[in-house]
Amino acid sequence: MADELGLRLLVMIVSDTDADRLMRRLVEVNIPATKVSSTGGFLRKGSATILSGVAGEQVDEVVELVREECRARTEYVPAQMLPFLEAPYLSAQTQVRVGGGIVFVLPVERFVKT
Repeated sequence: MADELGLRLLVMIVSDTDADRLMRRLVEVNIPATKVSSTGGFLRKGSATILSGVAGEQVDEVVELVREECRARTEYVPAQMLPFLEAPYLSAQTQVRVGGGIVFVLPVERFVKT
């Protein structure tokens, strides 16, 4: 039964630019993962949702890989890409924080592989 094994489903939401690098690292350490393209967030840029089922004791290892490969950084974007600025600011570049990752850790009640 999954509860006895302490299985967890990790749902990792990362930027497109970081996703392939993270997937390579997960494969290197034999962590199974599935990447699903997604869109969302503040700038509506491409992102990826990576799903991985791991033993409970592997959660910290995977979270550390996300920290290493999906670092937050600063970029300059045209102000018109931002949803809240008014017309007078349209020609300006605005500094925004991008990247990083979000990891949801969910308990697995049952796991079936066919």
